[in-house]
Amino acid sequence: MTSALFVVSEEGYWAEECIEPLQTLSDAGVEITVATPSGSKPVVDERSTDPENVGEETAERVRDAHENDPRLQNPEPLATIDAGDYDAVVFPGGHGTEWDVNQDRDARRLLRDAVENEGTKALVVCHAVGLLAFTRDSDDGFLVAGRDVTGFPNEWEEDIVDDYDRMPDGRKLPYWVEDEVRAVGANWDAQLDADASVRTDGDLLTARGPESSHAAAKALLDALGVE
Repeated sequence: MTSALFVVSEEGYWAEECIEPLQTLSDAGVEITVATPSGSKPVVDERSTDPENVGEETAERVRDAHENDPRLQNPEPLATIDAGDYDAVVFPGGHGTEWDVNQDRDARRLLRDAVENEGTKALVVCHAVGLLAFTRDSDDGFLVAGRDVTGFPNEWEEDIVDDYDRMPDGRKLPYWVEDEVRAVGANWDAQLDADASVRTDGDLLTARGPESSHAAAKALLDALGVE
């Protein structure tokens, strides 16, 4: 059976970016395992379950999954995971990833191994794309250098943080994803004129944000050869 690992933030994942791919892959028969940096239950960004932000239907669906999907209730710790045991490793986004997943040495190891080792794909979504700025390949170069990627753009970040880069919850955003990923040599294009943005470069797939979640899941299924 095709299998996928989801690496989910304990500091605030964006619900649709995790749950839409998780449910789409699961419905296609993919076996899902969830992991977090410490093995504690993932924490959802409350803005992503607020009906005023995402609509009643989406809010109800993602809130139910966050609270009741057993895979999200009992995650594995990242340090115990080997990317080679899975056909795909998925990194859902959310601002929270900037404080844990994107800085985690085991998350970087899993991303590197998924992209470099034949037989495994990596899908990185939205703010989790920042992980690419901190991940080196086996030759100690930047894994994303020269690769075509998309992710959460500066133009959108400007509408969220204040003049001091503070989030609505008061935390100061440590970096902007687009700036960091460009700085390590990625070919960045968030395709702002498109409704959804998903880019595939070898075994690395990236997606721009929540509205690209379904397209990203379908692209991953295509890459895995799952109908």
